This record gives sequence, C-alpha cells and structure tokens, in this order.
Amino acid sequence: MDALLALKDKVVAFCMESGLKLIIAIVVLLIGFKIIDIFGKKFKDTKFYEKLDPTARTFFRSFIVIALKIVLVIAAALIVGIPMASMVAVIGSAGLAIGLALQGSLSNIAGGFIILVFKPFKVGDFIETADAMGTVEAINIFYTKILTVDNKVIQVPNAVISNQRLTDYSTKDTRRVDLTINASYNNDIEKVKSVLLSVAEKTDKALLTPAPQARVCEHGSNSIGFVFRVWCKTDDYWDVYFNLLEGVKKAFDENNIQIPYQQIDVHVDNK
Repeated sequence: MDALLALKDKVVAFCMESGLKLIIAIVVLLIGFKIIDIFGKKFKDTKFYEKLDPTARTFFRSFIVIALKIVLVIAAALIVGIPMASMVAVIGSAGLAIGLALQGSLSNIAGGFIILVFKPFKVGDFIETADAMGTVEAINIFYTKILTVDNKVIQVPNAVISNQRLTDYSTKDTRRVDLTINASYNNDIEKVKSVLLSVAEKTDKALLTPAPQARVCEHGSNSIGFVFRVWCKTDDYWDVYFNLLEGVKKAFDENNIQIPYQQIDVHVDNK
C-alpha cells in the first residue's frame, strides 16, 4: 500500500512539474509540423524558389522541410526540460544507431548531392539507366522521379542512379538514327544506296547536314546488310525513325528492290 501511495505521489509530482511542459511541447510539435508543411507548399511560390535551378528545386525544398522538423523536435525536447548535454549525448548515440540502420537512405541523400553538384542530368531530360528510361520529373532528397514513355512513374534511389551507367539523350541538340536495312543479293548495290539516300532527303524532319550515309555493312547468309544513318533534332528522333522505316519499304516497292525472306530448302529423297 505504501508503495502505491509513493508511486501516486511521484506521478502527481511529475504532472505538476513536467506535465504542463509536456503538453506545451506536444502542442508546439503539432502546430509546428502543420506550419512547416504549409511553408513547404508556399515556398514553391516564392521568387527565391523560381530563381533556383529547376534540377535543385525539389531537393532543396525537401531538405529544408526535413531540417526544420528536426529543429522543431529539438526545441520541443528543450521545452520539456531535457538538458542540452544529455540531448547531445542521446542524439549522438541515436545518430550512430540510425546511421547504421539507414545506410541506404543516407547514401541516397549523398547521391542526391552528387547529382546536384555534378549535374549528370537535369529535370526535363530524357535518360536511361539500368532500371528505368524516361523523362526526369523531379530530383528529391531520397529519390529521382522518372516518367516513362507509357506514362508510368518510377522512383529510382539517388544512390543507385548516381553510381551506375547513365545515358542522357537530351544533352545534345541532335541525334543520329542508325538503321540496318537488308536487301537481296540480286539487287544492284549502288541502286540500293541511291534509293536509301533519296528516302533520307524526302523524310520530314531529317537533317541533310551532316549528310545521310548508306553503306554496305554485312554480307549475310541470304542478304546484304546496309547501314543507314540519318541525323535529326533530338526531339524529332522517333518521328524520323518511324518515317524512315516506312519510307524505305515504300521506296523499295516502287524501285523493285527485293527484301529477302528467310528461306529453307528441303530436298526429298525418293529412294
């Protein structure tokens, strides 16, 4: 009975001494988190945000919001009355434990900084990694958001995307369309090359400088392979690619150039 009374006295003493501080700290946290979330949304409308590099905007905004929430939690702990020295010790120990547990997340943050500093790509670029291919929509503190050509959103960890091979198709203003066209051995080589070059000249959005190229690249088992190279604006790549394929088929038909089919000769022994 005496033990229960002593426990009751301790609880009452704690409520009298720290209960009010605890309530104030909780209120500060609730209101503070709400204000920080509103600030994060309003921050996108500021002139400072608009002046930032588009690639760094989402990363910088995420970093500020997380940093403000950490500061708010520390402030709430001070309101409750936790000594700063004890808090530093706890934060240090917790930081070590959390760092070991969240090595992947911390490496993602480091990867995000690497992307922002060295800028291997930027928001709006069309890139290809080992895991995804599409247009970069945003670079956040942990992930890079990529929109694929079939309208799917892929979140690629920054640590992964900063440590693997990456192809940026948007860096240069022009690209080269490389096709391999097969024609029968019965066709005249110079005629095939002439027809291919005429297709390039007639194809909409294809560039004539650098000059298109059509050359023999392979003597196959049942056809001759021609490498067909045409330059175009980067944004027009797929239009030119498909237009060339369609144009070659139509031009070959008009000029009686044979496209070989795979054939199998079967010999029947009547014996």
